[in-house]
Amino acid sequence: MRHHIHLLRHAKSSWDDPGLPDHDRPLAPRGRRAAERLSRHVATIGVAPDLVLCSSAIRAVETWEGIKSGFPPDTQVAVSPELYEAAAPSLLGRLNLLAETVRSVLIIGHNPSIEALAIGLTGAGAADAIARIKTKYPTGALATLVVEEAWAELAWESATLESFVVPREL
Repeated sequence: MRHHIHLLRHAKSSWDDPGLPDHDRPLAPRGRRAAERLSRHVATIGVAPDLVLCSSAIRAVETWEGIKSGFPPDTQVAVSPELYEAAAPSLLGRLNLLAETVRSVLIIGHNPSIEALAIGLTGAGAADAIARIKTKYPTGALATLVVEEAWAELAWESATLESFVVPREL
């Protein structure tokens, strides 16, 4: 059973309206440009998740809107308010509940939980990529991990980091 986990931190959000609740902050122009680059990147490398789990925060939903053209048109998307403030252990618990028919999942969420999940799940992979994640997981960054066991058995340090890209590199 080989599964892929793609962990995307939402693209750069706008702080133009300081009175706006955090959940309602939209993407900044830089974030929209980053989402366009990410869309081209995932299309080029053939990322095709069976399921997208997206935080309900406006900036996360707008990130999905900006990248979705890079995915198959029938990609299943679940926008979830629970992902907005979910800690890494909660995200791991959500992954443990996935059906085995889901071969690949993309989570669009927030820091510190996306970074903590990537670091926590990674038990192997390129040392330089792991070090980069531990140093900084910037907005729009995408980590791809490979898991060889069933979703229900997914545990900390059980995945291999396959790649880590940030928008400015694309």
